[in-house]
Amino acid sequence: MRPKKNILITGGAGFIGSHVVRLFVNTYPEYHVFNLDSLTYAGNLENLKDIENKSNYSFLKADITDESLINSLFKTHQFEAVIHLAAESHVDRSITDPLAFVKTNVIGTMNLLNAFKNTWKDNYKNKLFYHISTDEVYGSLGDTGLFTETTSYDPNSPYSASKASSDHFVRAYGETYGIPYVISNCSNNYGPNQFPEKLIPLFINNIINKKSLPVYGDGNYTRDWLYVIDHAIAIDSVFHKGVLGETYNIGGFNEWKNIDLVTLLCDQMDVALDREKGTSKKLITYVKDRPGHDLRYAIDASKIKNELGWEPSVTFEQGLKKTISWYLNNTDWLQNVTSGVYQSYYENQYD
Repeated sequence: MRPKKNILITGGAGFIGSHVVRLFVNTYPEYHVFNLDSLTYAGNLENLKDIENKSNYSFLKADITDESLINSLFKTHQFEAVIHLAAESHVDRSITDPLAFVKTNVIGTMNLLNAFKNTWKDNYKNKLFYHISTDEVYGSLGDTGLFTETTSYDPNSPYSASKASSDHFVRAYGETYGIPYVISNCSNNYGPNQFPEKLIPLFINNIINKKSLPVYGDGNYTRDWLYVIDHAIAIDSVFHKGVLGETYNIGGFNEWKNIDLVTLLCDQMDVALDREKGTSKKLITYVKDRPGHDLRYAIDASKIKNELGWEPSVTFEQGLKKTISWYLNNTDWLQNVTSGVYQSYYENQYD
C-alpha cells in the first residue's frame, strides 16, 4: 500500500494535464490529487467532468505566476509531490507575445520551486518535484539523428527558450538546494481534449466544416507524435519509478512529415465522414512559413523503455483513428471550445 500523499498537478485542466489527473485520481485512491489551473483559454474543466466529484480530487483555481498565492497553497496543503505541466505551449503565440511565456514558464516554475523548497526545508524524504518539458528545447535535427537525454540544448523559438530555462532552473535547484527532481521531455502530443489551435484538432475541425487546411512552407517539417494517453502512462512510470536527478525522453516512435500526416488525416476523415475519397485533400493550402521553424524533431525513447519498461501502446495510424473518433463523438465539446462557451463551466460548477 502506497503512503497517503497530497499531490499537486499544475495545468491539470489542460490537454495533457487532464489525462494525467484522471489517471492518478482513478488509479491511486490513497493520493489526494490537487489540480491547479488558472483556466486560461486552453484550460477546460469539462475535460474532467467524469472525476470532479471523486473524494480524492480537488480543484484549485490559481496562477503559478502569483507567488504569494502559490506559497499560501503549499503552506495549507503541504504538497509532498508536484507534477508540473502548467505552461504556455503554442509556438505561434510565443512569437507574438514572448514575455507571456517567460512569465508562465520561467517565473511560474521558479515560484513552484521556491514554494516546494521553503515548505520542506531539506526534509525531502519521499518528496518529488517532477517537471514536464518538451523535445523542442533540443532545437532542430537534420535528416538523420535522434534527440537523446544528453543532447545539448539549442532552442530556436521563444517557447522552447522559456522551457529550456525552466529545465535549467529545476536542475539548478536540485544541485544547489538538494530538491529531489525528475524531468521528462516529450514529443508532439495528440489525442482527445486537445485545444483546436494545434495541428491535428485544428485540421479535424476544419475538415468537418470544409475549411482550408493551412500547411506551413513545403509541408516537409518532421515531428515525432505521441498519443496523449500513452504520455500520461509514461508520466506515471517516471513519477513512481524514475531515478532522482534523471531526465527521460518520451516519444511515440512515430516520425511523420507534416504533409504526410495531413494526407493520412484527410484520408481517415473522408472514411469517418463518409465523404468521397480525396475530398478533404482538396482543402490543403500552403501558407507562408513561420519564423524560426525547426525542420525536424525525433526522440530516442530507448532509456524509458529499457529502464522503466514503458513503450507506446498504439501506432500513429491507430492513435489518429482513435482521436478522430473521439472528436466526431464529442462535437458538443468541440463546439463549446471553438465558441468559448466552455469558459463558463468553472463559474457554473464552482462559483
